[in-house]
Amino acid sequence: MKKTKMMKKNYEFKYALSKGKYYGGKYIEAFIKTKNKQPINILGIAISVKIAKAVKRNHIKRLIRESYRKQEETIKTGNQIVFLWKKKVDIKNATFQNINQDIKTIFDKAQIIEEKL
Repeated sequence: MKKTKMMKKNYEFKYALSKGKYYGGKYIEAFIKTKNKQPINILGIAISVKIAKAVKRNHIKRLIRESYRKQEETIKTGNQIVFLWKKKVDIKNATFQNINQDIKTIFDKAQIIEEKL
């Protein structure tokens, strides 16, 4: 069951970036605002225009979205999550394995993974 909505409005991104806690990985940065008083997660992905052209930026977004989808069932609900691609990291390192491992590391640091019984 899908329990995630996408952020679309600028004020949603600003709120999550200002109030959320920063977690960094090798390729991705994340701002996670916990306890949004809703039974769903809200996901936002932002990649700077300076990083690459539209095709590459959209490819990275698809990789991040797919990696998140694979781990969606293990994440606690009620979070606002914004993923940003690090500007100093080369775009050639954007493989699914690298992004997936980075997101797992970020979720472990943030402690938003539910324990399985």
